[in-house]
Amino acid sequence: MEYTIKSLAQLAGISVRTLRYYDEIGLLKPCRINSSGYRIYGETEIDLLQQILFYKSMDMKLEDIAHIIYDPDFDICEALEEHYKYLINKKNQIENLIFTVEKTLSYKKGVIEMSNKEKFEGFKKEKLDENEMKYGKEIREKYGQETIEKSNKKFLNLSEEEFKKMVSIEKEMLLSLKKVIENNDLKSEFAKDVYEKHREWLGFTWPSYTKEAHIGLAQMYIYDERFTKYYNDKVGHGAAQVLHDCIVKYAK
Repeated sequence: MEYTIKSLAQLAGISVRTLRYYDEIGLLKPCRINSSGYRIYGETEIDLLQQILFYKSMDMKLEDIAHIIYDPDFDICEALEEHYKYLINKKNQIENLIFTVEKTLSYKKGVIEMSNKEKFEGFKKEKLDENEMKYGKEIREKYGQETIEKSNKKFLNLSEEEFKKMVSIEKEMLLSLKKVIENNDLKSEFAKDVYEKHREWLGFTWPSYTKEAHIGLAQMYIYDERFTKYYNDKVGHGAAQVLHDCIVKYAK
């Protein structure tokens, strides 16, 4: 079945203007232009549009989406399986938070007892699910199933005070990282502080520390675009590379 640009826009719940823009940037071109000059889309374009909207729902940039769906090795079935895993993990995150909210409401109304640790379990599970969704496969291949399971268990067992401390240390590390970027000086106290704070932050979840594993993680920050994006979004362009350089310099 074929669709005009207007009918496809209505089917997908997006604007005609959006489809025109996708055509202009080469993200989604029509299969043909009819004799009246209208863009016509077929089943292949419909499937690609579905993938584009899936990836957009994950806050992925359009240029990154284009890189994925037009890769010669791109497989729609594999992509759908990944989308399914992503949505299941997202569903689990939401359910964990809903459960925590319901439990806290019952506690506030005097219906049940609730420890301070329980108040943060939903947030910790949400963070684990988010990390699993983004990096689960890669970190298991690098560090092994047993190590990751121990790390997750240690994280879930953090007390309220430890959890807050972990969040605070990461913020302090990012501030020092920003200073290193501004001063462009890996020999500064800020650069050393980046390494020390990052190591301390890892200590909340890592079963044991080795400089080799730390350097290996730093390499993932620059080789995996998802890690790179996380730190660049938090601090600024080039942050992941500078973080890597600080870790490598002081871990050695």
